[in-house]
Parts: sequence; C-alpha cells; structure tokens
Amino acid sequence: MDRVLVFLADGFEEVEALTIVDYLRRADINLDTVSIKKDYFVKGSHEIIVKADKLIDEINLSDYSALYIPGGSKGAESLRDDQKVIDIVKNFDQDKKIIAAICAGPIVLERAGVVSNKSIVSHPSVKCDLKKIGKYEKDELVLVDGNIFTSRGAGASIYLALKLIEKICGKEVKEKLKPGIQQDFVEKYFDFKF
Repeated sequence: MDRVLVFLADGFEEVEALTIVDYLRRADINLDTVSIKKDYFVKGSHEIIVKADKLIDEINLSDYSALYIPGGSKGAESLRDDQKVIDIVKNFDQDKKIIAAICAGPIVLERAGVVSNKSIVSHPSVKCDLKKIGKYEKDELVLVDGNIFTSRGAGASIYLALKLIEKICGKEVKEKLKPGIQQDFVEKYFDFKF
C-alpha cells in the first residue's frame, strides 16, 4: 500500500513536520502521523500540540511504502534513542522503501546505520553528530541518494515535499502543486531544480 509513516516525538519542528503532511495530503497521498509515545498528543518545539493519527504500537509496517522523520533537536534525539524507531528505519532500508529526514532528522538515519554509504544533508548544527555517513553535502537543499531523501531544514520543507510527491506520484502531480513557489529565486540562488 502507498502510505507514508510520519514519526512525531515531543520537540518535533512543526514547520518541518506539518508542511510535509500538508503537501502530501494535497497530492492525495495517504499518510499517518505516528506518536512514539503512549499518548496521541505530541508537543512540538514551539509548544504546538498535535494529535497523531496512530501510536507506534498500532502500526503495521506492511501498510507503508515510505517514512518521514522531521527535525527539531529534541524530537530527533527522541526518535534516535527509540529502538522501535531504529528497527523500523532499518526494516524500511532493507526493503528499499523511501526514507526521508530533514534538519536534525538524519541523526536517526545515522544511528540506524542506513547512511554509511550515502550522501546526505542536514541542518549544520548536527553535522558533527553524523560520523558514520558516506558524504556530507553542505550546499544542498534536498538530496536524494537511492531510497534516502534528506534536507537542510524548515525553509526547505516544501522542496522536500515536492521531491517526495514526484517520487511517489510522478512529475505530473508534483507540477500541479508548484504554482506559487518562487521557483526562479530558488533555482538561481540555491542551484535547486524542480
């Protein structure tokens, strides 16, 4: 089933989590926000409380073709330190399912050992925590290496969402969602092609 799993832990970065959820749902992609706690209510890094669709113990991994890890230092650290999350990331990688992470989120991928031979990008603040990776690409907004999608931070959330939509639904669906984005500015100053 083409469904995306979006992990949420207390301290998640709201823009990074909810922009991806919003854009994927605009593209009619099914997804579940999943709390790693025993509570559906998860508090973001800016005190915004979000009710997750499911708890981690309620999910069936075979329902999902992709997973997404938002940043927010505390949220990403909680995800990195949760063995269930790490096992799920490893499982997705073994099955070559899409794994996406933004900002501090790549620390989860590093802990799971799924980026040891991959090029990735993250928020600069966690670069020193990413020791077991293939290559760090500091100048990229969004980077795709095989089944791994990484991005720098909140300001790049829309662009990561569009890359995921293109991969899951195709270019035509992505093109329908692009109006309104300052494409020329982004392509000129960030060398990022839609």
